Amino acid sequence: MTYVIAEPCVDVKDKACIEECPVDCIYEGKRSLYIHPDECVDCGACEPVCPVEAIYYEDDVPEQWTEYYKANVEFFDDLGSPGGAAKMGQIDKDHPIIATLPLRVHGE
Repeated sequence: MTYVIAEPCVDVKDKACIEECPVDCIYEGKRSLYIHPDECVDCGACEPVCPVEAIYYEDDVPEQWTEYYKANVEFFDDLGSPGGAAKMGQIDKDHPIIATLPLRVHGE
């Protein structure tokens, strides 16, 4: 089990969750943040600090955003397990589910 970052994070990327994560498993893509499913220790520290309520426990992702579990997992298909987001910096890609969304202006 893992936590998942869903649609409310797209084009927002507040990053409060990154500061709270004790294992550095939240990675930054171009338009969204992603939780590495194998590096996440299920502590839940990220969930309450997200100002847009985009983080959900895997079993609690709202139905309209269930595909974001797939996005969070598949984002790492070609990256493997880097062992920490800080050393990676922003990764110049997004999962296709996110990359194809219309651009959102902050606050919409």
